[in-house]
Amino acid sequence: MNGPPPPGQILDAVWAKSPADGQSRGESLTSHLRATLLAARAVRHRTGRLAAVAPVLDSAAFWAAVEWACLTHDGGKVEEGFQEMVHKLRPFWGERHEVLSLGFLPWVIGDPALLPWVSVGVASHHRALTGGEGRDLRALYGSSDRAEFAERFDRVPARSVSALTTWLHETAAAHGLPGHPTPPEPERPDPAAALLDDAHRLLGDLLDRWEEQAAADDGLTAVLLQGAVTMADHLSSAHRDLAADQPLGARFPPLLAEWMAGKDQRLRPHQAQAANLSGHLLLRAPTGSGKTEAALLWASRQVADLAGESGGVPRVFYTLPYLASINAMTKRLGELLGVPEAVGVAHSRAAAHHFAVATAPQDGPDDDGGADRSEGTPSRADAAAKAVARGAATRLFHETVRVGTPYQLLRGALVGASHSSVLLDTANSAFIMDELHAYERERLGFILANAALWERLGGRVAVLSATLPAKLAELFRETLAGPIHSVDAPGLGLPPRHRLSVRDHHLTDPAAVAEISARLARDESVLVVANNVAHALALFEQLAPSAREKHGPDAAILLHSRFKRGDRMGIEERITDRSGTRKPRCPGLLVATQVVEVSLDVDFDVLFTAAAPLEALLQRFGRVNRVAARLPADVIVHQPAWTTRRGQGADEFADGIYERPPVEAAWDLLTAHDGTLIDEADATAWLDTVYDSPWGEQWYADVLAARDSFASAFLRFDFPFADRSDLTEAFDALFDGTEAVLLEDRKKYADALAEAKGEAGRLLADDYLIPLPHWATRLARWDRELKVRLIDGDYTSDLGLRGVRDEPGNDYQPGEVL
Repeated sequence: MNGPPPPGQILDAVWAKSPADGQSRGESLTSHLRATLLAARAVRHRTGRLAAVAPVLDSAAFWAAVEWACLTHDGGKVEEGFQEMVHKLRPFWGERHEVLSLGFLPWVIGDPALLPWVSVGVASHHRALTGGEGRDLRALYGSSDRAEFAERFDRVPARSVSALTTWLHETAAAHGLPGHPTPPEPERPDPAAALLDDAHRLLGDLLDRWEEQAAADDGLTAVLLQGAVTMADHLSSAHRDLAADQPLGARFPPLLAEWMAGKDQRLRPHQAQAANLSGHLLLRAPTGSGKTEAALLWASRQVADLAGESGGVPRVFYTLPYLASINAMTKRLGELLGVPEAVGVAHSRAAAHHFAVATAPQDGPDDDGGADRSEGTPSRADAAAKAVARGAATRLFHETVRVGTPYQLLRGALVGASHSSVLLDTANSAFIMDELHAYERERLGFILANAALWERLGGRVAVLSATLPAKLAELFRETLAGPIHSVDAPGLGLPPRHRLSVRDHHLTDPAAVAEISARLARDESVLVVANNVAHALALFEQLAPSAREKHGPDAAILLHSRFKRGDRMGIEERITDRSGTRKPRCPGLLVATQVVEVSLDVDFDVLFTAAAPLEALLQRFGRVNRVAARLPADVIVHQPAWTTRRGQGADEFADGIYERPPVEAAWDLLTAHDGTLIDEADATAWLDTVYDSPWGEQWYADVLAARDSFASAFLRFDFPFADRSDLTEAFDALFDGTEAVLLEDRKKYADALAEAKGEAGRLLADDYLIPLPHWATRLARWDRELKVRLIDGDYTSDLGLRGVRDEPGNDYQPGEVL
């Protein structure tokens, strides 16, 4: 007697994914659903208990909803239209499988309180429910009655529905999912019709529920659930895993002690104090005092505490404002931990970092774009592919230690299927925030708002600074609810490093040029820092010829932010070769902008700089007599030019860059100390003076306003499933800037893209990108074929981008600060 085929046989030809390159079969739907369930359990194991979801759900119910959603999220792919698409019998289907997936839920979930939350995870794992300008589920299906809904999903195979329902019951029972009906619900007389009925009803319930404003706890719980489901789905689709170990846990302190003993060092008092504190931390420690090690010891203690409280594996995030600083810290952490692969790089150019590391041992590029490689060294294309894979692993949250910008974490505020996982991943974690002086007030306010959310999600925050103004410490005390410990490291007892001088003329004045030339003539290593690219170019063109004539072609170098990425890497290597702290200093000239304030480990004999905010000047001073190995060195500060900005009204800015009041306050302080010896010990008191002013009071109020505005607009989650994708470009404009390729480099860019597949080719092509401020998109045109912006620019490899040639509609003014 012939009965119906077993479910496994029916479902064998039902695929979730099309075949990969070189494969004849796609991934089966049941394999993908089982893998996603297992990925959800990995996410649960690492995240731990979530106190933030109460009182809406307890943590156990939250994770039960996540696991059910992961097991059922792609059930709607049984529809024949979708199957024809993944079997490559048609180019596209046109409907949303997650909507149809809802129809399986009432037949496999026995807990009515769990059902609405599982529906949330299933329906929202790809698209917004509302507000997506025609792309959201309400726009697609909200007006469809039952009959129209059935017409749109008109090829639902009953046998596949029955087989998948049986398989879901069996798999849920085998994995012990709570809320599983015992015994299972009876088979539906008309499985296809019942599936459509239930899917239509549940979608309507969801849209009605989440179109209304949600309570704060409901909204946050909803986006965290969405984040858990999408994280598990992406992990299973990519066949990736999550690291389940935290190298900055209990074994880190003895590892650090051993490392320090090898350098004949012992823990300093502030490091030992930080290691024993539980809670938030404000750490003020001078450069060279072991600030980073103190923060890592603090993190190790928080990891132990948070693991005990949550039962998970806490992540540690080390945030810095600049990519070069991030890359250097990533290398340092990898060396400290002894496992470089355990440290993720979380910034927009992470793959470029991994590529640079992978190709560093090579002898360098030859004329035809290849490399002199020893046997076994990967080709550029292979290295790029591996670098992209490392970057992808971090985007999928693999590592438990990550170094990056705060902006990558702030993207969790955009929520939705693309960003809600970022929010979930911050739960029960430790955050080390370094170099906060670099953020202007609006961005600092956003970071503060997120810090309050991280605390609500079970996190703990450390703020590090060599010079932590009292006003900044006060902001964190007003923002965070939990205990905040302050640790001040004692001075290192080093002699003063700098002798301060001020000049009442501009850095580009002939008198300044003459003074700089005189120091070059004395065979000194001279650093000149301008506030904008135009001034840096003007100074370099005047000073470089004589320096090169006397000391060779590499004796004069220009560094600013408007170089092609590949050229800038070469420039930084040349600077380090001549002026690195571990090498004898060579006489010569470096003219730079603010980019020299971070990342480069360099040491010069003398500094000539334009006036700037005190924090920026202190960073510039730190590039001279860096380790106090010599007599105090001259740092010479010049009065800025006060100019207005286009579109900024009558407000004046120092050299068109920095707002006037803090620069003026710094100038007054410096003038009062003209001719004196100074060191880092003076800096905090000076900063407090700058911030204890009408400008400082306004700065404080503006930061709080930005914090509250960001929290209200993004972190209340009143409408957690409304589409926020339209805010992504505004977010990028605020944080990321843009990039463009020269018209003359278009073919080279295209050739590099073709050198390797996909993202690896784009990584190779990145060498031709020039960073620009986001407003400069109006200066470029979009190349649809290459998916890149193009500019017609005046560029050389030693001077960088000097201007953009006029085109119709291009309102760039020559000399305008780029």
